[in-house]
Amino acid sequence: MINIGVVGALGRMGRMIINSILANKETKLTAALEKSGHPLVNKNIGDILAISELNVILTDNIDKFTNDCEIIIDFSTVSSTLNLLEKLKNTNKKIIIGTTGFSEDQKRIIENFSKTNAVVFSPNMSIGVNLLFKIAAETAKIIGQNYDIEIVEAHHNKKKDSPSGTAMKLAEVIASAVNRNLEKCAVYGREGMIGERTKEEIGILAVRAGDIVGEHTVIFAGPGERIELTHKAHSRETFANGAVNAAVWLKRKETGLYSMAEVLGL
Repeated sequence: MINIGVVGALGRMGRMIINSILANKETKLTAALEKSGHPLVNKNIGDILAISELNVILTDNIDKFTNDCEIIIDFSTVSSTLNLLEKLKNTNKKIIIGTTGFSEDQKRIIENFSKTNAVVFSPNMSIGVNLLFKIAAETAKIIGQNYDIEIVEAHHNKKKDSPSGTAMKLAEVIASAVNRNLEKCAVYGREGMIGERTKEEIGILAVRAGDIVGEHTVIFAGPGERIELTHKAHSRETFANGAVNAAVWLKRKETGLYSMAEVLGL
């Protein structure tokens, strides 16, 4: 059995990940972390979630948390993830990072950590979205030089970062496919008399509303037609299952930085 710890165990994603861990025959929940001072700290998370077979004490102590697991799944915040990585230095702990919103400098911290520890780092853990990355890149290679490219993403009104990590990953793989510098060609929303759209632009537009789990559409628009590639997540279960499958896959690795494309064999 693979002993897994979940960061933000009582959050929306944390609860879903715990259910996925329990449903997987190769994994076991052995540690659960919440923010300091959470009112349910030191309670049995099995009692909190009404799961009778689960006996894991919720903690806000990072040292205790890391001692009680071998692989960590973290869908928290940028600051929380970076703090955790600092605590994990000089350990052999492995980690699945689904947190989004990192700057390029912060991504380099994760890359440096992976030189001594095994890491799966992905803005989206679902099979469908990772297929979308691949299909969007292939489509861009074929028609992207002649068609306008726009990315539209929609999420719930509680999401803190914008654009989404998934939208940014889509923009990155598409820009690479058409040999463009994303920093120079990305346009984030439009307002006012901005003039005609340039040929090189890659538009990235964000919607925040209600309880939308996650939707991403890549538009390739040309003369007389357009192609739309869309992924819609109906439930966070797809992300949770992907993260747990990534943990099972990562068990065989000692060091290195991996993506979900590698986990899924894409």
